[in-house]
Parts: sequence; C-alpha cells; structure tokens
Amino acid sequence: MKKNSEQVVVEKAEIENETKIPANKKTLKSVFNSISLSLKTNLRKSGKTLAVAALGLSLGVGIGVGLSTGTDGIFPSNDTITQEETVQTSVKKTVQQENTTTQETTAQKTPAVVETPPAVVNTAPAVVDETPAAVSIVRAPTDLPAPLEVREPTTVDIELETIELKGKLANGTEYQYWTFNGKVPGPFIRVREGDTVNVHLKNADDSMMPHNVDFHAVTGPGGGADASLAMPGEHGGFSFKALSPGIYVYHCATPPVAWHIAKGMYGMILVEPATPLPKVDHEFYVMQGEIYGKKTAGSRELTDDFQKLLDETPEYYVFNGATGALVDESPLKAKVGETIRIYFGVGGPNKTSSFHVIGEIFEKVYEEGSLTSDARQNIQTTTVAPGGATVVEIKLEVPGKYMLVDHALSRAMRGLLGVLEVEGEENPAVFKPNKPPTRPQNMKH
Repeated sequence: MKKNSEQVVVEKAEIENETKIPANKKTLKSVFNSISLSLKTNLRKSGKTLAVAALGLSLGVGIGVGLSTGTDGIFPSNDTITQEETVQTSVKKTVQQENTTTQETTAQKTPAVVETPPAVVNTAPAVVDETPAAVSIVRAPTDLPAPLEVREPTTVDIELETIELKGKLANGTEYQYWTFNGKVPGPFIRVREGDTVNVHLKNADDSMMPHNVDFHAVTGPGGGADASLAMPGEHGGFSFKALSPGIYVYHCATPPVAWHIAKGMYGMILVEPATPLPKVDHEFYVMQGEIYGKKTAGSRELTDDFQKLLDETPEYYVFNGATGALVDESPLKAKVGETIRIYFGVGGPNKTSSFHVIGEIFEKVYEEGSLTSDARQNIQTTTVAPGGATVVEIKLEVPGKYMLVDHALSRAMRGLLGVLEVEGEENPAVFKPNKPPTRPQNMKH
C-alpha cells in the first residue's frame, strides 16, 4: 500500500526519536576524552598500568569501548556507553555503521592524546655515570716513617692491600693503576736488622687480578711471592727474619710480572743496620718507573700495550707514579745549610736509571743500597738497575730549584722530571751569577 507524504513524515520522526541516545549516556568521543583525562590524573600510577593504557590508546579508541574499570581506575566501565535497548534492529545497524565511521575518524585524531606517554618517560631519573673519577696516586716523597730508635730486635707487622684504581697519569690522561695501598710507589717500610717481620697482604674485593708481593729483603723462596698470593677478596702472608741491612725493592710477582710492576706495583723496604745512619735534616722517598700504553683519539685513558711492554718501549717514564708528581704536586723542599737523604729505587720493570740532580753533587752514595759498606763520596751520577736501589746524601749550600733526572735525558721529555726546591740566603762565595738567571720555558716551575 502506498503511503502518503504525511505518514512518511510521522514514521521518520518516530524512528529519529527511538534512535536518539539519552543525554546522560556518553558518546564515543566523550569516552575517549574520559580515558585521556584519567591518564593525566593517574600519571603517577604503576608503570605497568600506564604501559597498558598507552598501548590501548596507540591501537585506537575503539578498543576502549569494551574495557572495564581496572584496578587503578583508568578505564570507564561498560555500562557508561550502553546503547538504548529499544532501538529497532534496522536502526541499530545504521547506528553501528555510523559509530564505526566515528571511531575511524577519531582514531585518526589520536596523536593529540598519544602525546601523553612522553610525559611518563620524562619522569624517569637521569642516568648517573657511576664510573669512578680519576684520583691522584702519587705518594709524596715525604711520606715515610721517621728513623727508628736503637732497640733490640722485635716483631713488626706489615699491612699491605693491593688496590686497582683509576689514577691521574699526565695532563688530561688517566690510567688504570695497580697499587700497594692505593699509591705509587707502595708504602715505605722501615724495620731494623734482626726484626721478625709479619707480612699481611689483602687483595681488595673489587680487584680483577690476583696479586702477591716479593720482598728483595727476604731470604726464602720467591721472596714470599707464593706464600702471599691472593685472589680478589682473599688474603696471603708470611713471616721472615730481616737478616741483612740495606735498602731493598719489593714488587708484585704475579705473572706476567713485568706487567704488574709496570702498572705501579713496587715499593721499598729499609732494613736499618744495628749502627744507624747519621742523622740528616730531611729524608725523601723517590722511585722511578715506566708505563707502557697507547691512547685512543678522543679518549682520556691510556690503555695497556703489551707489545710495547715486550719491546721495552715505554710511553711514559715517571717518578712516584705520574708525570709532574715531583714537580707541581709534591716537589722536594729543603733549606740552605741542610743535609738531605734520598732513598732512590727503580721499580722498572726494564730500564736502568742514571740518577742525577742537576746542579748538585752527591756527598755520599751508598752504592747499590748497601748500608754496611763505606759510602762513596762526591758522585755526580749513580747507576741504579731495575729492581735496585741506592741512598744518596746532599749538603745544600745555594738556594734555587734543582732538577731530578735520569741522565738518559730523552726520558725527561716523556715525563721523568722532579724538582728539589731550596730556600735561603744567596751564597756568592759558592755560586755567583754574572747576570740574572734565566731558564728555558719548560724548566720554569
């Protein structure tokens, strides 16, 4: 039956009334806005929940329709978006199609909401560089015990700890040192002839390598090396009788021995004779060493070069562990009229030193570290082999700055310089310049 125009208008109005969603029901767009608002207000909720929410939004708002309220209350429940049950079937299909179109359109606009996840990322703490900063490993030349009083032999306990650490080697250059007690050289040890010495060695918990110690003053297998061998976090030790007075080197003797020594593991022990050495105004502790490595462009750190070690071609020569150690950081200091004594040793591991103080003469040299032999007198330069030591004495008569060198002078250009600063009144009877003194630029300190 054909409908008239009036009937068509009435039926159309009825259908429109039946398909309207009540005002108290949320549209799809409002649901989406609700999710966005909830995310913002719950931004500090658990990371897991936020991740799920962000994933949901990235897949499109359509999936939000079927989500129920979570434990964190981020998503709305199903009943907030329920359509009226009275809508006719044919109209429901039309509304679903319209909703699908709306979802697709809204999904295309999601970037404005998806921008919220970066805010979560920004709340993460900044990454902290936990790499230890390089420290000074220089042992001051004044860091040694005072002379011992005359006494009967006794028992002496020595505590050594092997420590691996990043240290300052040269201007802007760092190096991974291996040390005794965190400095280069290791501690100056002082005992008397006849003492019983108990050596306690601990290898630090964070070490990467096993370490030990070989004392040249020991009469016994390996100088105690096997007995003192310790893995990281472990201990070793031994006892020995100090039978022979003299100045002796000690060093790590874990294979490859040369590598451990070159990285800073050496020091000296003084066994004082029954008849002590004459008193002096100052005593100093100086050791020479070599460092084998290479530096990568753009890096501050010198890395070990084993081939250079085998070829005996050091990158640096050092007094007391670093270039400039006895120039800027810890120069030797004394005054006119004083007598000084320098305990000088060569850790090496490879190079012999021609020890010399420019502008001074050694009044006494206890050659090769022997303290029971007569001292040689008036010596300009003394030779000290790797693993060897000597004792020199100087009477200071003229003020000024005196350079400590190995007289294989090319080594000075690789860092091997020290300074003895002498203060006091001029002594023209001994030295009188005809014009004001001048120095090359690289000799100024």
